[in-house]
Amino acid sequence: MITHPSFAVEPWCLRETELNLDVLAQSESVFALSNGHIGWRGNLDEGEPHGLPGAYLNGVYEQHPLPYAEAGYGYPESGQTMINVTDGKVIRLLVDDHPFDLRYGRLVAHERVLDFRSGVLSRTARWTSPGGRTVRITSRRLVSFTQRAVAAVVYEIEPVDGPVTVALQSELVANEQLPRIHGDPRVAEAIGSPLVPEERYAEDTRLRLVHRTERSALRVAAAADHLIDGPAGSRWTVQCETDVSRLTVTADLVPGQPLKLVKFVAYGWSGERSLPAVRDQVDAAVAAAVGTGFDGLLAAQVSYLDRFWACADVEVEGDAQIQQAVRFALFHVLQAAARGENRAIPAKGLTGTGYDGHSFWDTESFVLPVLTFTAPEAVASALRWRHRTLPAARQRARQLGLSGAVFPWRTIDGPECSAYWPAGTAAFHVNADIAMAAVRYVMASGDEDFERGEGLDLLVDTARLWRSLGHHDADGVFHIDGVTGPDEYSAIARDNLYTNLMARQNLIAAADVAARHPVRAAELGVDDEESAVWRDAAARMAVPYNASLGVHEQSAGFTTFQRWDFEATPPENYPLLLHYPYFDLYRKQVVKQADVVLAMMECPDVFTDEDKARNFAYYDALTVRDSSLSACCQAVLAAETGHLRLAYAYLAEAALMDLDDLEHNTRDGLHIASLAGTWIALVAGFGGLRRYAGGDGEPGLLAFAPRLPEALSRVAFTVLVRGRRLKVDIDASRARYRLVAGEPLVVLHHGEPVTVTSRAPVERPMPPSPVLAEPQQPAGRRPVGLVGEEGDGAAAPE
Repeated sequence: MITHPSFAVEPWCLRETELNLDVLAQSESVFALSNGHIGWRGNLDEGEPHGLPGAYLNGVYEQHPLPYAEAGYGYPESGQTMINVTDGKVIRLLVDDHPFDLRYGRLVAHERVLDFRSGVLSRTARWTSPGGRTVRITSRRLVSFTQRAVAAVVYEIEPVDGPVTVALQSELVANEQLPRIHGDPRVAEAIGSPLVPEERYAEDTRLRLVHRTERSALRVAAAADHLIDGPAGSRWTVQCETDVSRLTVTADLVPGQPLKLVKFVAYGWSGERSLPAVRDQVDAAVAAAVGTGFDGLLAAQVSYLDRFWACADVEVEGDAQIQQAVRFALFHVLQAAARGENRAIPAKGLTGTGYDGHSFWDTESFVLPVLTFTAPEAVASALRWRHRTLPAARQRARQLGLSGAVFPWRTIDGPECSAYWPAGTAAFHVNADIAMAAVRYVMASGDEDFERGEGLDLLVDTARLWRSLGHHDADGVFHIDGVTGPDEYSAIARDNLYTNLMARQNLIAAADVAARHPVRAAELGVDDEESAVWRDAAARMAVPYNASLGVHEQSAGFTTFQRWDFEATPPENYPLLLHYPYFDLYRKQVVKQADVVLAMMECPDVFTDEDKARNFAYYDALTVRDSSLSACCQAVLAAETGHLRLAYAYLAEAALMDLDDLEHNTRDGLHIASLAGTWIALVAGFGGLRRYAGGDGEPGLLAFAPRLPEALSRVAFTVLVRGRRLKVDIDASRARYRLVAGEPLVVLHHGEPVTVTSRAPVERPMPPSPVLAEPQQPAGRRPVGLVGEEGDGAAAPE
C-alpha cells in the first residue's frame, strides 16, 4: 500500500492524500487505533462505505462449535471468535437532506493522516453534495493510552459556498451488518449478530447500550457523551432503539460558521460483574473523559508517546520507506499491547478479525522481544495473561496424558481453539516460547518478584511438560517425538530441532530459577531430584545433524526427504497449503517459515559460525515464506552470516507486509508479529542484538555485532535493560554506544567487552563482513527486495 499513489512516504505519519475505494478495507486496518483494550478500525466517520466495520474489546468473544467430519479424543469442542462490539465512532452527516456518502456527489478533496507522535487519526474532506452545496469536514479521533476505557472524536462541519442546513447523528450501534462470511455457517451465526440487548438509554447528550453475548456470557456496555458548539438555534434530540442509541444535532450554517461536535465514548465488559456494575463503570469513565476534555486527552496522549519514542525509536538513514515502516510498526505494536492489562495480544492486535482474533506463539516469539526492550510493562501484562490461563493449560495436559501444562496453539481466553491437531495440539513448542519469553523479560527488567511468582509457575509447568512428553532411549539420549515445529509444512516429526533446543533452554531455566527461589519452588513441589531430572534431560537432548551434509536437520531424517519440485510450481500456487494436500507437504523438503533459522536466532550459542553459514544456505533454498513470520528471521541470520544485501531484502518484506499489502489480506487486520519483525530485522539483524550468559551468578546481558548493508548509511536505536537506557548508533565504519540513563553497563561488541557509562559514548570499529556466496531461494520465491533481478515472482505469504 505504501507504493499506492494515494499514500505518501513521511517519517512520522502515514498520510493518505485521496480516497480510493479499491483499498478502503486495507486502509481501515492501517489507520486503526487501539490501546490494547479498545480497538477502532479506521472506518470513515459516517460508517459507510466500509470494507469491514470494527470496534473491538480485548477478550470479548463469542463461542461456536468446531466442525469435525469425524470426532476424535482430545479434539477441542468449541472455538472462540472476536466479535464486533458496540461501535461508538459513527457520526453520520446530512447536508440539506443529502447523506454525506462519498459514493455520491463529488469528493473535491480528501486526506487522512495517522500521526505516530500524537496517536491521532485526522481527516479533512471537501465534498459537494448532489444538491450542489460544498462543505468542509474535519475530524480527529483517538483511543486513549492514559484513560484505558475511553475513545474520543472531534467532528466539525462548515459550509464553503452558501448556507446549508445540517444534521449530525452521533450513534452507538450494536450488531452492525458485516460483510457476508463464507465458510462454516456456525461461525457466521456466532458473529453475525452476537449481542443480546439488555439495556438502552438516551437522555440530554448522553447515550448508553448494554448487551451480553449469548454463548460466552460476556456483558458489554458502551456509553457516550457530547459537547456541542454551534450557532444560536442549534438543536438536538436523543432516541434509542434495541441496538442503536442516537444523538441528532441540527443547525443552520453559513460560511465561516461551523458546527463542532466532541464525542466521548467509554467501554466496559465483564463475564462476572452485574449489569448495574458494568453500566456504572462506563458512565463514570465517560464522565471522567468529559472532565478531561479532548485537549486534555490529547495532551496526555502526546506525553505518553513522547516517553515511548524516547525509549523505542529506530532512526534509519538511507531508506525513507523503511524509516516510515519501522515507526508505523512500533506504533501498532504498542497499540496492540499498551493497555491490555493481563489480556492476550492477538495476532492482528485489535485492527481486524483475521485469525478470529486469536493469540498464537507469535506473541511470545516476535512481539514480546520488541516490547521487552522498549515497553517492558506490557510484557509483564501479556505473561500474566498466560499465567492466568494455567488452569486451562494444566487441564489440557491431563487430557493428553501429560504432566505440567500444555498451552494452546490458538486461543482468546485459554482453551485450545484449533480444530487441526497436527498444527494445534502437536505444536508443543509454544510452551518453550512462553517460558523463554518470561526468562527474557526477567533478564532485561530485573523483575525478581515476577520471576519468583508467575515466572517460576510458568517455568515449572512447562518443564514438567517436556519431561513427560520426551523420553530417554537405550543410549540415554532424550528424544521428543511426534511434534510440529514452527514450520507447519512438517508435522508430527521426531526431534524437531527448534523444539528440542527451546525445550532444553526451558528445562535449564526452570532448574536455575527453582534453585534461586528454593522456598517458592518447594511450594510447587519441586525438589532437588526433579531439578536434576530436568538438567539430565537437557544435557542429553537430541540435536539432529546430518554429518555428510554438514547441516543440522530440521527434524530427524528431514534431509533425507525428497525435495519439493519448486521449478514445476507456478507462482499462482502459493501459498502451497491452499493448492496441495498437507500429506504431500509433510513428506517433502519444503519449509513454510523459518525453523532451523529461528533456532539459530533463539539459541545462538549452540551453533558455530560455520554451522550458521551452512545451515542458513541450506534452508534458505527450501523456505517459501508462506508465512509472514519468516522474513524477519531470515533477515537476522542473513545479516549475521554476512549476506547484508539479502538481509536488507528480507527486512523490506517484513517491513512492508501490511503497508504494501503483500499477502493481499491486510483488509482482515495487520500482521502484528511481522510488524514487530521490522524492529527485529533492524535491531537483531543489522544491530546484531543477542543475549549472552553472565558469569559469577550475573544474569545474561546484551551483545551486539552490528553491520549495515550498503543501502543504509545509519541505523540508531535505544534499548531498555535493567533500568538503563542504552543508545546504539551504527554507520558503515563504527558503532557508538551511549548510556542515556542508568548505571554503567557492560555489553559485547563483536565479542569484545565494552563498559558503557553516561560520561561519554564509546566507539568501536566495524570488522569486515565474511565474504560468502549468496544463498539461493526456491524458484519464484526471492524476497520482495530482490524480485526482478532474475525474473522471479514476488512472495505472497499466508
